[in-house]
This record gives sequence, C-alpha cells and structure tokens, in this order.
Amino acid sequence: ERREERGERREETTRRRYMNTTCRTKTLHNTTSGPSHHRRRLRTQALHRHQHQHQHQHHQHQRGEAVGLAATRNRKERKGPHTPFQGTKRSQTFGLIARARMDKVEGEQEQDQAQLIDGKAIAETIRGEIRDEVARLKEESGGRFEPGLAVVLVGERKDSQTYVRSKKKGCEEAGIKSFGTDLPETATEEEVLAVVREYNADPRVHGILVQLPLPSHMDEEKILMAISIEKDVDGFHPENIGKLAMRGRDPDFVCCTPKGSVELLERSNIPIAGKSAVVVGRSNIVGTPAAMLLQRRNATVTVVHSRTPNPEKYIREADIVIAACGVANFVRGDWLKPGCAVIDVGINAVDDPTKKRGYRLVGDVCFEEAVKVAGQITPVPGGVGPMTIAMLLQNTLEGAKKAYEQGK
Repeated sequence: ERREERGERREETTRRRYMNTTCRTKTLHNTTSGPSHHRRRLRTQALHRHQHQHQHQHHQHQRGEAVGLAATRNRKERKGPHTPFQGTKRSQTFGLIARARMDKVEGEQEQDQAQLIDGKAIAETIRGEIRDEVARLKEESGGRFEPGLAVVLVGERKDSQTYVRSKKKGCEEAGIKSFGTDLPETATEEEVLAVVREYNADPRVHGILVQLPLPSHMDEEKILMAISIEKDVDGFHPENIGKLAMRGRDPDFVCCTPKGSVELLERSNIPIAGKSAVVVGRSNIVGTPAAMLLQRRNATVTVVHSRTPNPEKYIREADIVIAACGVANFVRGDWLKPGCAVIDVGINAVDDPTKKRGYRLVGDVCFEEAVKVAGQITPVPGGVGPMTIAMLLQNTLEGAKKAYEQGK
C-alpha cells in the first residue's frame, strides 16, 4: 500500500510537471520542431511508461488475489466440508479421536434400553441340537430306538389343552414320538394312577408328564409320586427335588421352567458365579428349584415372597432377578439395580380394550419400566415360555439316552 501511495504521488507530480511544461511550450513555442519538441516527446514517453508500469503492477496484484482465492477454494474442495481438527496429520488424529468419543456417547445413548433375551431364538437353537441328537440315536440303533414322551391330561381347561398341543408339536419337530391320554374332569384318582402305571411299564416311553393343575378332588402329590423317577421329565418327583437341594447329588431331571430360566442366563453369557441373585416367589414348580439351581452355580441367593417386608430392598441389590410370583407388574423399574439381568417367568392376562381379545399378556415385572434400567431382560411372551418346552424335550432325550445305554 505504501508503494502504491508513493507511485501515485510520483504519477501526480509527473502529470503536473507535464501539464506545466505543455502550457509553457504552447505559449512560448508554437511549433513542433526543434529541441523543445524532442524534450516534450521524451517527457510524454516517460509518463506513458510510468502509467503502463503502474497499471501492470495493479493487474499483477489483482491476478495474485484471484489465484490465491482459487487455490484456497481448491483446497476447501479437496478437504470437503469443514470439520473440527482438520488440517495437519496430528490435528486429523485428534479429530478421529473426538469422532470416536462422540460415537461412543451416541452408542451409550442408544443402549439406554436393556438388551432383550430372545427366548424363542435360544429355544429354537436347543431344539435343533435335540433334533440332531435324536437323529444320531436312531441311526446308531438302526431305526429300532426312538425317544418317547407321554402326556396325561385330565379335564378340559383351555390353557392346559393349549400347553399339551404345544408339547406334542415340539415332539414331532424334534423327532420324538408322543403318546397321549385324555381323561374327563370326572375321572377318578385311581383311573389317573392306572394310566401312569401303564406308561411306567411301557419301554417305548422315556418321559411321563401329568399336566397340572389337576381337578380339586385328586391328590396331586400322590399322582406325581407314582411317576417312575427315571421318567419324571417334569422334575417334580420329591426325590429329584431332594437331590437338587443337596451338594454332590445330581437329580435325574430338573424342573423345566427354572432349568430354562438358568439356561437363558448361561446362553446369553451372563455370569452367575459370585453374583447376587434374587428369586421372587417360592413355589415348588419355579421359585424354590430356581433358587437351588442358582446356588448350585455359586450365586448368593435371596428368596423374597409374599411375607417379605420391603422386597424392593433386596431386589435393588441383585445382579440377577428371576421373577415368578404370579402377580402382574409386581417388580417395578425403580426396584432394579442398573444393568442387572431380569428373567421374567410370570405370564398374566390384564384387560386391554385395544386388543382384539380384550386383554394382553404381561409378566411379573413391569417391562416398560424395567427395560430402561436392566442390562438384559426377557420379554413376555417370547422369553421363558419357549424354553420350558425345549427343556421338556431335552429331559426326554436325556431319559431316552440313559435307557438306550442300559439296553445295549
């Protein structure tokens, strides 16, 4: 800028000198010849040369600005949209680190909800394993040996009929032969016992299941005790329960629902040993055997039940919660320890006019609240339910393999 100012001053001085000289020349010499004309021509050429140099410098300056702008624009186009930390390799490295941290935060935000434990998928995997093992047994025996399951149904309860159909369908898919006996609600206890004894003596049957509940006029324990312990695939025989409770003793069979609940934990890679576990409910079918199974796997187990004051106090400390109390939405989300694993065994029907059937199925845990706190959780339905039938088929296969080995 200073050079330009000096150049402009010189140009102005030269112009004034030229104008003064021209005026004097026109006044004193009205001719175009002689030394005066030569001097005027030299001055004019010098002025034109100076103007040309100044214009050239100005054009060069403008051209330099244009080139600089174009280069800057090209660099921006090569770099793409402006992002933080873009420039040197070091700044780009810091940019990548910042981006990774942002991705991690976004991932943590996306993981605000618990991971669902897909009981259907895990049960299907187990059924595939059972199907393969059954096929191996049949091939090894030359087709002479086939696992068999017998189901005894008393009465016409719709839910019991549905369960029995599901079990028969599972047998067909796994290659297990199914046997069935349906008795009316008015059947006597002795008639049921006679059917059980018949299946006990049948070598084609490796598992016997009496569908519960039984009519009120029957002694449930007496009928279950009548099932041969080698065929007690439901795991309800007192001897099997007793062995489950004792260290160093292995029951022939474990109750299907608690066995399936623990299997869900193990197949989901959820650690049990050394963890604090709470079982909500103490029934002989689920709660009590579930607590025994967890204890066998070295968990520290607490059982809460209807007489436990402030059950939430114990549940808040649990790494693992198995809910099996039969009360819809009993366990609330703020009762849970953040990141815990929740196995919801309950299945309860609650009124819902938006549903075609007028109701919907919910568990013993308030899923909408728990899913925001827990680390892993089973849905209802689609969690423990499919595993119960898978464990029944697995128990039947184990009984069949023992019978096959003994018959060799």
